[in-house]
Amino acid sequence: MLLEICANSFASALNAEKAGAHRIEICSELQAGGITPSYGLLKLITSKLTIDTFVLIRPRSGNFVYSEQEFEIMKENIIFSKEMGCKGIVSGILDTNNEIDEKRTSELIKLSSPLPFTFHRAFDLVKNTELEIQKLITLGVHRVLTSGKEKSAEKGLNLLKKMNEKYRDKITILPGGGISASNAALFKKEGFLEIHSSASKKMNTESNYFGTVTQTISDGSSIKKILQAIR
Repeated sequence: MLLEICANSFASALNAEKAGAHRIEICSELQAGGITPSYGLLKLITSKLTIDTFVLIRPRSGNFVYSEQEFEIMKENIIFSKEMGCKGIVSGILDTNNEIDEKRTSELIKLSSPLPFTFHRAFDLVKNTELEIQKLITLGVHRVLTSGKEKSAEKGLNLLKKMNEKYRDKITILPGGGISASNAALFKKEGFLEIHSSASKKMNTESNYFGTVTQTISDGSSIKKILQAIR
């Protein structure tokens, strides 16, 4: 089984590589669900580390319905990520009905080629799971990151299993959300090929004029424990 770590900083990415994770999804502002990392962060990771790096293409936090300007920003960030040597793109767009925006998502997939494309957890907001996953398959999406439309992948396991059993030959179902060493083996037992985890621990919490901010990091020890659990 493959372990993807959602890394929110260079330190997190470095910990993932040292601990033996198979891949990272690099992003910033994980507490807001993740947004596209900065130029400097992406350049440093791809130049200093060897771990396979997928990059989150999300121009802002909030919903997944984007303006024309935001869509252009997403496309530019994909081009840059490819130039930096990233190994995969993680993104996705919904329309105002929380259905997959096929036209725009198709443009992102074509622009990402030949890199694999992961449709992220915007999928957990769709209403008709069957219809929307078939759209992703038709579009040529390689994997879908999902918690099974629940707050955690463990709570969404029934739907995840159904999706995996029905569609695993056409698209990789990547469970993510609350996965740790305590439940990782459950997903291997159920036949999933990959799992996604931030393996985070709190570094510090600071209150200032902007509110309360908690800094987290992907923890090497936690990553090693997950890897032990899925061997």
